[in-house]
Amino acid sequence: MSIEALRAKLREAATRSETKQKTGGGGDKASFPFWNTPEGQSTTIRFLPDGDTENPFFWVERQVIKLPFDGVVGGDYPTTKQVEVTVPCIDMFGMSCPIIADTRHLWNGTDKDKEIARTYYKKRSYIFQGFVVNSAIKEEDAPENLIRRFVINKSIYDIVYASLLEPNFADLPTDFEGGRDFKITKTKKGDWANYGTSNWSYSTRSLSETERAAIDKNGLFNLKDALGAVPTADGIEAIKAMYKDSFAGNPFDMEAYGSFYRPYSNNRDEGTQRTVQTASNLVSESRSTPDRETASPAASTASEDPNKQNAEDIIARLRAKSANK
Repeated sequence: MSIEALRAKLREAATRSETKQKTGGGGDKASFPFWNTPEGQSTTIRFLPDGDTENPFFWVERQVIKLPFDGVVGGDYPTTKQVEVTVPCIDMFGMSCPIIADTRHLWNGTDKDKEIARTYYKKRSYIFQGFVVNSAIKEEDAPENLIRRFVINKSIYDIVYASLLEPNFADLPTDFEGGRDFKITKTKKGDWANYGTSNWSYSTRSLSETERAAIDKNGLFNLKDALGAVPTADGIEAIKAMYKDSFAGNPFDMEAYGSFYRPYSNNRDEGTQRTVQTASNLVSESRSTPDRETASPAASTASEDPNKQNAEDIIARLRAKSANK
């Protein structure tokens, strides 16, 4: 099938998909924007277990790919400014991501080839849930449910993950009685936000009556639901076609793809906020939050890390200890 024929098919699918959500946003506003914490200040949170009892961890991994485009064809966007469209990497659903597969050979090429592969490589973040204990952020329209989701970048996740492997970390941090809070501290390193000094509270803390009441009333999120539904066959074809257009240097075709994914401007002078268009339209993130990672297929990850089983064993041990108290 030619790219023109594929686009025509996608336009037909777009017509049938008018009820799909077309804009990003906070959804149910459950996601807490900790990245808006003022520089030099902190937000203290308390992680909670996953509502999915089959998940041995208290987080899930999200994988996305950011497709760059030189402008937009159609729609209420400037046609000459660079934009990005964020799509799910379907590796996270146990499927083979066509973008990762198509660029894999580039890692064995020249430095320019590797840079291209890096551009189209998946970016990871980690979804947790819990309470905001205190924060310098003043929310004007906070949700009634006190249980929030946190989209954690890799630098913060690495601190959480590494601590679980420490023999001296004696209690499960999500335990209602013997758990502990986590302080996210925002500093600056070069032009980017830095969270390297974030860490756990030195002392444990039982959940308050208000926090327990929130759990009793609302229950816990199943974190995998925040990853969104597995893309349909048409959605996967749209991802393939968008990737081909992006790789070829074409502008984003709003008519063909706009009902599936929509772009945001990549120009820094247009403000500090941008909407991440994921399968679940989960969250608006600040442009100051990305980790400056040099991702590659060889990079250690939560799903590929040889220590994953070790961490799973440690969490199981901590759970058993908490249950026996």
